Amino acid sequence: MREPFPSVDSSTGPSAGSSVDPDVDLRVAAERAETLPSPLPVLAAISAGGVAGALGRYGISVALPHDPHAFAWSTFLINVSGCLLIGVLMVLIGDVWGGRRLLRPFLGVGVLGGYTTFSTYVVDVHQSLAAGETGMALAYLVSTLAGALTAVWAGAAATSWAIRACRGGHPEGRS
Repeated sequence: MREPFPSVDSSTGPSAGSSVDPDVDLRVAAERAETLPSPLPVLAAISAGGVAGALGRYGISVALPHDPHAFAWSTFLINVSGCLLIGVLMVLIGDVWGGRRLLRPFLGVGVLGGYTTFSTYVVDVHQSLAAGETGMALAYLVSTLAGALTAVWAGAAATSWAIRACRGGHPEGRS
């Protein structure tokens, strides 16, 4: 019967030349866990980014306040601009900045996750409906969704185009 985790001989085994600690028995689950990277740096990156993103969102919401009878421009601006930046970021991470373990958790999940606020978007729609502003609520609901999806696409497309142009490719898609 074949062992699920073969013994490791540092000179000839399957991990020869790797950085596996020789006193870790890979057949023991608790010891295998020692070889996994710690999630703490990722959690710290997400937390720090979340603080920065939430502070940015708060600043915009204070600068552009609204009541339930008015279009929620601050939340709209936050969500659409955040989606644009998510499109930009995903292309940059995939095509330019690959291999950076903490970049996506910090900027994507942390900063942009803390910055965008689709939960506030839903509360804004609910408050507009409760205030009797059905037309405003529907316009806000549809325009935010359309704006956010368009912004992600535009951010990704523009960034891809810019990368191709900078690399000497043909941005128009011609070769």
